[in-house]
Amino acid sequence: MRLIKAKKVIKDNKGQGIMEYLILSSLIGIFALMTVKEFGQVINKRISNMKEKVVKEIK
Repeated sequence: MRLIKAKKVIKDNKGQGIMEYLILSSLIGIFALMTVKEFGQVINKRISNMKEKVVKEIK
């Protein structure tokens, strides 16, 4: 009887570890997407400013 309970506990712990890994990897992915999006907006703004300065100098 104890052997069956011990096997069940081990299986439950394994499932818990997988869930923790999935949650952690999902949070890291979301953070990475938000960071890339923010950097993209900053770079786009800088390029637009540079473009405006170049156009001003040409005219």
